[in-house]
Amino acid sequence: MSKWTDEILQLHDQAKAAIADASTVERLEQVRVAVLGRKSRLTQLMRDVSNLPPDQRPEAGKVVNEVKRTLAEALEQRHSRLEAESRTRQIAGGRVDVTLPGRTAPLGRRHPLMQVLQEIEDIFLSMGFAVALGPEIENDFNNFAALNFPDEHPARDMQDTFYLGGGWLLRTHTSPVQIRTMLAAPPPLAIIAPGRVYRADADVTHSPQFHQVEGLLVDRRITLGDLKGVLQAFAHRMFGAQYRVRFRPSFFPFTEPSAEMDIGCVICGGSGCRVCGSTGWLEILGAGMVHPAVFENVGYDSEKWTGFAFGMGVERIAMLKFGIGDIRLFFENDMRFLSQF
Repeated sequence: MSKWTDEILQLHDQAKAAIADASTVERLEQVRVAVLGRKSRLTQLMRDVSNLPPDQRPEAGKVVNEVKRTLAEALEQRHSRLEAESRTRQIAGGRVDVTLPGRTAPLGRRHPLMQVLQEIEDIFLSMGFAVALGPEIENDFNNFAALNFPDEHPARDMQDTFYLGGGWLLRTHTSPVQIRTMLAAPPPLAIIAPGRVYRADADVTHSPQFHQVEGLLVDRRITLGDLKGVLQAFAHRMFGAQYRVRFRPSFFPFTEPSAEMDIGCVICGGSGCRVCGSTGWLEILGAGMVHPAVFENVGYDSEKWTGFAFGMGVERIAMLKFGIGDIRLFFENDMRFLSQF
């Protein structure tokens, strides 16, 4: 028997004794590292097998395998015994009051954006609107051309739109769902189109991916007064009847006339603050009467049918409703933030 074999067997016996003496799981782990760790003497000797004379290597290999096997078994058996002894001590030393309530598992909850989206949907469903959905990857016709966007419109620029090639893009609004619905069904109709949309923009109030709800109502003799009545009813149900609303002239390619709707600032109650720029008003959505060119693009007779359309950002509504100043909080998945809703 070589000097190498003598030393490794001696270390093996010492390791077995240290394992048997370990009185806690923590101490046993320290023994394992000291015995089988990368810097241990035993590991170094195992690596030296290849340096032994050729006639000694077979015998050394057998010794190495046997040492590794027996030490692994000893560690596993001692670990199991120590855990069993720990459980026994806990049971013997502890007393259980069976009258105490059990430990309940924490329950999940809906994301604040989904809570607001559901509330928006419920309000419009109660008014007779239906929910319509569409794909997030769209073509240029549905996303721009059919909505009366001219070829030179800034919204088509690469810095605003995520183009995928081959005439496809990530939709920049959910208005393409309105086009798809009108191409597939004759009027009258009343729909809302909730979903994710994408634009190349990111800061405290903008995200490259966000959520929109757009609405469309088409029927005979629909007027701007119908639009104002529906949206005022929505705002009062979402924020409270104590908040005033107003409509300001605006411009959108797919509506004429167009307007933006403001609500009395929900932060200061309309008295003026930093959030509303001391005006007492906050913009919440854009709207207008459907442009006759849009009806022509989908085959509707603009002499017979009229309608209105509107669109709002779900994040914008949620930020106002909950008093949140940074849109990025919705997407950071911080449970300290999400658990408040």
